[in-house]
Amino acid sequence: MNAAAEDLAPFLAPTPCIDSAHAAIVAFAREATAGAHTPRDVAIRLYYAVRDGIRYDPYAIELSVDGLGARRTLERGRGFCITKAALLAAAARALGIPARVGYADVKNHLSTARMREMMGTDEFYWHGYTSLRLEGRWVKATPAFNIELCEKFRIRPLEFDGTDDSIYHPYDLDGRQHMEYLRYRGEYADVPVAAIVEDFARHYPRMTALITEGDFDREVARETAGYGS
Repeated sequence: MNAAAEDLAPFLAPTPCIDSAHAAIVAFAREATAGAHTPRDVAIRLYYAVRDGIRYDPYAIELSVDGLGARRTLERGRGFCITKAALLAAAARALGIPARVGYADVKNHLSTARMREMMGTDEFYWHGYTSLRLEGRWVKATPAFNIELCEKFRIRPLEFDGTDDSIYHPYDLDGRQHMEYLRYRGEYADVPVAAIVEDFARHYPRMTALITEGDFDREVARETAGYGS
């Protein structure tokens, strides 16, 4: 094994959260990329399969190794930024593409009333994305917000071409502030569950009481009814 392969080995191996060897993950990855012939094409197809095939739901949070893992997210068909990034990383590794999970603290200026109540802040700690090794370089991909959610909130959908970083736009389609990146936390071979749980407990003390309540899709429909009119 050469030096380059050794360096990438941790980002190709299954981990407790990025369980890329699980049969369901492998089947999902293969089905999503049928007909793709290059790693870049595979990565693009996986990105859209996770972005739009797994609905964004910030109430679908289980703060455990299993709950923050790729397999559980695939089973539920819903997830939030951390878990959808883990699923994209797992699917990529299942098909031989090195993948890391990366995190940043961001200020999200658009959210539902319940989200603001639940978090007590508009600062999102450990916002997750995936970093994929393509054509000799790492490329960021953020598959969190499905296309229907973007359309309702009038957010610019994040596209991914396998070449350029795909991270959130600072403004939405109507010129309102959307996402502000405050600080990057680095990229990892596996989801740093203990650190995330610790920070969520510190910064979001109300989350446990509210986390299982509410219908996110319904709240988004109600609160965005007048957008763009």
